[in-house]
Amino acid sequence: MRHTDALVKVARALCADPRGKHWGYPLTKTTGLRSGALYPILNRMMAEGWLEDGWEDIDPAAARRPPRRYYEITPDGLRELGAVVRRADLEEARGRSRAGRAALA
Repeated sequence: MRHTDALVKVARALCADPRGKHWGYPLTKTTGLRSGALYPILNRMMAEGWLEDGWEDIDPAAARRPPRRYYEITPDGLRELGAVVRRADLEEARGRSRAGRAALA
């Protein structure tokens, strides 16, 4: 999977609660991504085996809304998403280091 800024944002949001159930709407708020960018990333993560999905167990009539789809990180996903975050952190640290050296020159 290509390591884009959007992928890194989603990986960071998911890894913030690696054992939790993640819902689309809060992920859009956390990442700043629109649903048109977020859901294709989540679908690719599921295709890679990084996420599993499910549906909230509610009574739609009582809740007065349909059930929500949630995403959970798989063990492979935890390893892979962690690698995405670590790689991004290293690249950011290198960028800050280069910028600091350039400012001193």
